[in-house]
Amino acid sequence: MNENDRKDNNDDKKRRGFLSVALLVMVGIFLLAFLSRNLFVTDDGELTYNEFLQKIEQTDVEKIKVVEIDESHNKITIVIREGGLGGTEYTTGMVGDVEQLREMLLSKGIPVEGKVITETSPLLSLLIYLIPSAAVIIFFTIMMRKSTGGGGGIFGVGKNNAKVYMQKETGVTFDDVAGQDEAEDSLVEIVDFLHNPGKYTQIGAKLPKGALLVGPPGTGKTLLAKAVAGEAKVPFFSLAGSDFVEMFVGVGASRVRDLFKNAQEKAPCIIFIDEIDAIGKSRDTRFGGNDEREQTLNALLAEMDGFDSSKGVFILAATNRPEVLDPALCRPGRLDRRIIVDKPDLKGRLAVLKVHSKEVRMDETVDLDEIAMATAGAVGSDLANMINEAAILAAKNGRKAVSQADLFESVEVVIAGKEKKDRVMNDKEKKMVAYHEVGHALAAALQKNTEPIQKITIVPRTMGTLGYVMQTPEEEKFLMTKAEMEEELITLLAGRATEELYFDSVSTGASNDIEKATKLARNMITRYGMSEEFGLMSLENVESMYLTGHTTLNCADKTAAEVDDAVKAKLKEAYVKSKEIIGANREAMDRIAAYLLQKETITGKEFMTILKEVKGEPEDAAPETETQDAGNI
Repeated sequence: MNENDRKDNNDDKKRRGFLSVALLVMVGIFLLAFLSRNLFVTDDGELTYNEFLQKIEQTDVEKIKVVEIDESHNKITIVIREGGLGGTEYTTGMVGDVEQLREMLLSKGIPVEGKVITETSPLLSLLIYLIPSAAVIIFFTIMMRKSTGGGGGIFGVGKNNAKVYMQKETGVTFDDVAGQDEAEDSLVEIVDFLHNPGKYTQIGAKLPKGALLVGPPGTGKTLLAKAVAGEAKVPFFSLAGSDFVEMFVGVGASRVRDLFKNAQEKAPCIIFIDEIDAIGKSRDTRFGGNDEREQTLNALLAEMDGFDSSKGVFILAATNRPEVLDPALCRPGRLDRRIIVDKPDLKGRLAVLKVHSKEVRMDETVDLDEIAMATAGAVGSDLANMINEAAILAAKNGRKAVSQADLFESVEVVIAGKEKKDRVMNDKEKKMVAYHEVGHALAAALQKNTEPIQKITIVPRTMGTLGYVMQTPEEEKFLMTKAEMEEELITLLAGRATEELYFDSVSTGASNDIEKATKLARNMITRYGMSEEFGLMSLENVESMYLTGHTTLNCADKTAAEVDDAVKAKLKEAYVKSKEIIGANREAMDRIAAYLLQKETITGKEFMTILKEVKGEPEDAAPETETQDAGNI
């Protein structure tokens, strides 16, 4: 059976289904009309006129109501109500004068609620029932034709909502994508296949049916998909997984079928489904399922198996949560490839900065290498935001071009927020914050495996910080040793240690430091095998690694309690060492803290200069660290 025959059969099935529904509706109308006349009244047959009069004489008059007197047909109908809504209906022929009967009823106090009417002709009664039924049939027939004609169902509910970009309308090519060389290489093959299918098919190669783009938010997954469409110069269907989800059961599945039907008509083309986890979650029903979402997923799986890949229909999907996807969706033959779009490295960040700064005027002071080095962990959207913030800052200050100072300030804005100029701390709080931050800086500077200090500030920021220390790595690093992590713990806890040593009290300012230190210590024990108590045993799993990074313990309750004890011991050990470092450098602490209180923001070079003076070391012994004026990183 060819495709057209299958299409005709499907259309016939739809027609038969709609006609069946129309027939049921018509029968329902007849039943409703019948019940409306007879639901609350039972017909007990005909009476003679004498029996009728006896009923009037013998029955409680309060329960008798005349409902119809038809003179033209000599017919009287009464209802004797026995209580409630029900009643017994009696009919008799009229003998004598109607007015005489009415006077008799009124003399007995029987209410006459009926009226003289003319009986409707059978033909008119038939038309009254048939006209609404015919209207219903015509309505369903029109809706059925629209549905089979590609309208997507009644009122277009099942029609797909994909935005179609034809040819190069995406406006994006691989030149607009930077920092994702490996992902780009994987997608270049797809573009080449769509351009030159014969090159691959002549040796038996088949176009992969799909690819899954996986990575943290903001890394450029959607941008990569648009670049593929722009390079391939083919139609690009773009929609989100949530576009399939509706409150009506079956609508999502209908939209999936309609989408693939339209895509095959425009093949070769690309279908891009963003946030596919909205419909692609695992069908594990241990905790309850969702019928509509599962039907939509089933339809998607069936369509991915059913369409002819030789026509050049390629599916791109993106998600931040690959761990929740159904295994059937990610198996070979469906989403064949998993392409990781991760946070860019130093080279990638530099490339991203160059791409986003092409249209921005820069002066001679700008050094994007420094900005790339100072933004470790930033994703593409962060870097684009930093460039834009720098341009806004330069324009606000009346400059014609962006300077390096603007770029460093924009990095701070994205990381810590804008300066809170309206927040004024009292002298005691300001002094405590200054000593706290200098404590962090001293601990970092006096250890071997820490990153150099770039800036210390006690200017409050909108994201909640009252002050912070910025450290900039001298080179890109992908691993941390146990020694580096232990020294990081000491640096994190040095602010709290300084408060205790200098103010004989502690404040709430170390809450974020304690949170970071606890997480780091726990990871060393449960994930990295860096504890003597548990050795190489893995005790924790990472869930949602590209979003929250939340972890769950996979051990017994007793072991979990022992883990807590081990974390506590490691933090205590680091805290003792941090107090030793701060206690041994009180003169440097006082000098640097006084200078920071005066300037509010100092550079790493200024910090190291004072530290070297106190320790009696020559000035040129300070590490080579380029810094900016106050207010920059």
